[in-house]
Amino acid sequence: MSPPPTGEVVVEAREVVAGFGANTVLHGVNLSVERGACVGIFGLNGAGKSVTMKCLAGLVPVRTGTIELFGQDVTAEPPEARVPRGVAYLPQARQLFPRLTVEQNLRLGGYVMRRHDKARYASIVDDVYSRFPRLAERRTQLAGSMSGGEQAMLAIGRALASDPQILLIDEPSAGLAPAVMDDVLAMLLQLRAEGLTILLVEQNISFGFRLVERAAILQRGLVVYEGDVAHLDTARVAELLGVGRLLSKQLSASTARTTTATKPRRTPKKKVT
Repeated sequence: MSPPPTGEVVVEAREVVAGFGANTVLHGVNLSVERGACVGIFGLNGAGKSVTMKCLAGLVPVRTGTIELFGQDVTAEPPEARVPRGVAYLPQARQLFPRLTVEQNLRLGGYVMRRHDKARYASIVDDVYSRFPRLAERRTQLAGSMSGGEQAMLAIGRALASDPQILLIDEPSAGLAPAVMDDVLAMLLQLRAEGLTILLVEQNISFGFRLVERAAILQRGLVVYEGDVAHLDTARVAELLGVGRLLSKQLSASTARTTTATKPRRTPKKKVT
């Protein structure tokens, strides 16, 4: 089995309250992710999953509470200040620039890195192309003309272009055909096996629980249940998520597949200071 996370906390939310206008969505979210862990946030529609992710990325302001990266308070920092700290955010529906090429999309993903260390950026992009040869073959192709699977690949590559310490992913399976979904799952499982810290929001329970090692269940803007996938009460999780008996069995099967993963992790990277 893969070795456990190192114990170093990469990102932590403490009593986070957030929302839009008069509408409060998060009512005191507590969540922590250790280096090398792959954690999933699950919940019904409107539970606050995506808002939690956007707060961690700096896209939604926190009203009260704190967010820390590597033990440093970044609650008031904008998104662009969190990128050099090692945060990469992959939004729902991927949000590529369809009229830009593969190469140009990757440049935008690695914009901060490219400004500060062009040689390092070039090495990172080479690594992305090595990881995804299809992107290398289509580096001059417009993103909007690519297939769904290729766009998903490019979205992940664009996030990796910033050399992240933690990858925040919102609904990676959304809008994908089943075959493409399996390809995306394989990509993310490989990143997990290499030791990249991953936090994802996922509505597709079967997909999500095949990937994550730890799960947090949100309900009305609060984490109401969490734990390692290997020790989850799947019946309780199914009840909290409002899934039927059939999906409860699928959830049990997915958690079983997750806990038998055998790919080795790479040595975790040092944090960016």
